Amino acid sequence: MSNQLSAMLRVWQENKTDTEWVLGTVYRTEGSAYRKAGAMMLINGQGQQFGLLSGGCLEADIIRNARRAMVTGKTVMLVYDGNDEDDLSFRLGVGCGGKVFIMLQPLDHSNDLGLSDLCDALMVRQSGLYFQKVGDTRGYFKRADHTGQRTGYIENRSDGDWLVTPIVPEPHILIVGGGLDARPVVSIAHEMGWKTTLVDPRPANARPEHFPKAGTILRQIDTTLVDYVAQHRVDTAILMSHSIDIDAKALQILKSSQLRHVSMLGPRHRFVDVLERAEIAKLALPFPVASPAGIDIGGQLPESIALSMLSGIHAALYKFDAAPALAQAAE
Repeated sequence: MSNQLSAMLRVWQENKTDTEWVLGTVYRTEGSAYRKAGAMMLINGQGQQFGLLSGGCLEADIIRNARRAMVTGKTVMLVYDGNDEDDLSFRLGVGCGGKVFIMLQPLDHSNDLGLSDLCDALMVRQSGLYFQKVGDTRGYFKRADHTGQRTGYIENRSDGDWLVTPIVPEPHILIVGGGLDARPVVSIAHEMGWKTTLVDPRPANARPEHFPKAGTILRQIDTTLVDYVAQHRVDTAILMSHSIDIDAKALQILKSSQLRHVSMLGPRHRFVDVLERAEIAKLALPFPVASPAGIDIGGQLPESIALSMLSGIHAALYKFDAAPALAQAAE
């Protein structure tokens, strides 16, 4: 199971009446920390954890303290200080040197802190804001379009501090082309918790037995693809069919979609050929196109190329600077 919030919430939703549950949340950090404000994990009465609030070094102690929240029905507040010689995180030799503030909020049938609403929203790929009262057992979710800041922040209100966490569904990637080199793309994306849709009109390609991790496999590249992208909130696409005709047709259709980013496998001159075949000017495209696709990590095999492309997409979607520079394929 991935550490995506939607995956964690699905497990909780399916088992919430079977045992006790606690929501653990980082509500503040100082200095270096593995997770930032808004990071969440769920702990149940069997001692199982879903998600993580550190690199794995603090979880055992967090789970132990979660039992207190279950027993008392009250929020438990924790602080781990990597610079304090008497603190657990210092004694464990974690080395981050930062300070992490965590709250453990108990969940029950009468108060799920708004997690049901949050889970329902993520199932239909709806973004929003999640509010938690710091030090209390109150929380709620509000749907809203959100593509900006992803780190949680403290909002000062008359009744005290509230943690506000922007919620954005995990990325949904459309992969055009179901050849051999698409297999690791689907596998790695699945491991990351991303949603994947594979499309290829060729019967010999994109066979289900070769892509057991693919969320959906489509066979038509036509105008219905635009509706699919909108309905299923697809974020990005990779054109990797190894066919200029198929890539050109896909690009021509997808230019009417609301994709945020497109990657194209192959050297830059191939992108020019695809544009010419599609009869599209580059400036007419409503989204940025990474061509060659990916970040230069020196890879040559399908697995490395898949990692490179997904890294480039991750950087584009999360608005991080991709370093080193974009891959330089032979031109």
